[in-house]
Amino acid sequence: MGTILAALAWPCGAAAQATAAPQQQLPVVREQVEVVATRVPEAPHDVPAGIEIVSGDDLRARGATNLHEALALSTGVEISPGSDSGPAGSVPAFLGLREFDAFLLVVDGIPWGGAFNPALTMLSLHDVQRIEILRGPAPITYGATSFVGVIHVVHNPAAIRTTYATVSGGQYGSGSAAVDFAMPQAGSWQSRLTVDGQRQGFADDRTSFARGHALYRGAKTGNDRQLWMMADVNVLNQKPASPSPRQGATFSPLVPIDANANPADAFINDRRVTAAFGMERPSFAGSRWNVSGSFSHSAQRLFRGFLDDLEAAPGEDNALGLRENIDLTDIYADTHWIRLAKSHLQLIGGADFLHGMGDAKGADFDYHAPFDGSTATSVAEPTVLDLGSEDRREFFGGYALAEWTPTSKVRVSGGLRLNVTFEERGENETEAQKANEKDKGVTHVRPGGSLGAIVTAWQDGPDHVNVFANYRDTFKPAAIDFGLGEADAGEAAEAVSLLEPETARNYEAGVKIRTAHGLLDIDAEAFLMNFENLVTAATVGGLPALINTGKQRFKGFEIAGDVQLAQHVAGRATYSYHDARFTEFSQEFDGVLTDLAGKQLEMSPHQLFSAGVVVAPESGVVASATLNYMGERFLDKRNRVLAPGFATVDVGGGYRFSRYELRVDGRNLGNRRDPVSESELGDAQYYRMTARRVDVTLGVRFK
Repeated sequence: MGTILAALAWPCGAAAQATAAPQQQLPVVREQVEVVATRVPEAPHDVPAGIEIVSGDDLRARGATNLHEALALSTGVEISPGSDSGPAGSVPAFLGLREFDAFLLVVDGIPWGGAFNPALTMLSLHDVQRIEILRGPAPITYGATSFVGVIHVVHNPAAIRTTYATVSGGQYGSGSAAVDFAMPQAGSWQSRLTVDGQRQGFADDRTSFARGHALYRGAKTGNDRQLWMMADVNVLNQKPASPSPRQGATFSPLVPIDANANPADAFINDRRVTAAFGMERPSFAGSRWNVSGSFSHSAQRLFRGFLDDLEAAPGEDNALGLRENIDLTDIYADTHWIRLAKSHLQLIGGADFLHGMGDAKGADFDYHAPFDGSTATSVAEPTVLDLGSEDRREFFGGYALAEWTPTSKVRVSGGLRLNVTFEERGENETEAQKANEKDKGVTHVRPGGSLGAIVTAWQDGPDHVNVFANYRDTFKPAAIDFGLGEADAGEAAEAVSLLEPETARNYEAGVKIRTAHGLLDIDAEAFLMNFENLVTAATVGGLPALINTGKQRFKGFEIAGDVQLAQHVAGRATYSYHDARFTEFSQEFDGVLTDLAGKQLEMSPHQLFSAGVVVAPESGVVASATLNYMGERFLDKRNRVLAPGFATVDVGGGYRFSRYELRVDGRNLGNRRDPVSESELGDAQYYRMTARRVDVTLGVRFK
């Protein structure tokens, strides 16, 4: 961690500003561009949806090194560090829904995680140009539909020639080193390479992760066409933490906050390789043709455990262990045509295909772990992995988008997508059984779409008031986590039932204001989303699994303000009110079927607030301060356990020279350890906010 600080506003944007510095030191309006909404570059204030951009310069000015820190000031978005995926993971929450797979992660135009779950632990924030955040469903593009939001990470283009490097060190044995450099040009082919390594330690006992990563980007750009490719290799070894178990309305006093109940040699090890390519060129009738494709393969090996019996007598088994091998393969392809605006009409049409194949083999075991984590129990790994799960899923969609601007002050946009999905699931089957059950897959054909409009109600130079509204209809086959509970629930020879697809209908309206000669932006919107068949964690046969949870309703409003206080000083504040509730759902608790209609979703606070200020000159003193507040939230579906709200404070600062920057960053300075996300593997167990941390980073720029 810490390597992204290397750029320190040195890439092309800083160079361009240096050569065209204004004569008087007045704040500068920085125009931004996003492509996540329609694949066409547009200003966020021109799009009838909630969109915001976090620039790479802003990330570096705040010393942000992971997604939790990067989106700390994003509207209505809360990223909780740590999760079942390990200490390198996180759990995003949009619109009041904290669900690992309800959002879509895209990296340089490629779904990152493909047909299964977003590959958050394999996300690189080195050499980032910008992060685009689309709030709400994304029913048209990218093939893997999002219900609550899209995070699109865009790295610097291959043509950027700046080279920079960093080294950092911090608490708990943490350290990192990285270099982002321009490779020698081969004719018209330009390329960049990022190489980095890091180790991050934590206050939790025996908890850390170590990563090695390389990212290559190459491109050949002509006057009217482009060819590009990308390759990413990621090696991640994690020593997992334990979530804190709850007993009734309180956390167990037997288990200290940082206690680790994992076996002595616990691990979550991942290997992931991704290759992608694309091209853009002129096509028929003045349109432009885009083609992109990617292949990725990941292999995860895990050996870990969770406390499951807090009333066990001394020396008795009180923990459940899991040993799994999970292999995932994704193939993605997209082709589309863009006909730029003529006669006030812009058209986009295309199709995409997403293939996913997953295979899991595993075993569960019981063992004893001291409640206080004072010692680590040595447990022999199971040699026979007799539980298994396989899943093949294929998503195909043809889509069309249109944008009509009858006047300079009115823009109407809409899109349709025909979804054709197929999924085939098997567990613990022999090859003969697989051959005899080829017809057990499930196919769904369903349309989705969106319609929106944005109207400029007032404009004076750069200042304006834009009012917008939209409707989005979204569909996606339910997630799969390859949990051992699902593998153990059925007989090997029986066909496995699949979860029902998730669907959502979203309504949104808001206003986008720019005033004070472009120096103050205010965005506000209200939303209502009706959700069906949400997938949530449950316990099947004493093991973790996923279930559909009837119907839910999400509603609320969000507001954010950005202000340019001086030439190199900016501030931002956001407030969100979310109300996420079950409308139709019943679940058994202790053998009693309980109606949950009207109950608030667990781990979903009503209120979120953030505020921050950044001082980021090209040379001189740099500083940042960020405050985040998460309101009260229930820890359980029955709404019996209410966790209090809490706030965290991050402060960083240092000095920029012409080629060097030295900075110190402190995270969670109040050392709050409140519960922030619920485990889907340990029953009634919660990951806490990571402890206070201080890092020191030195960055160097080379011409």
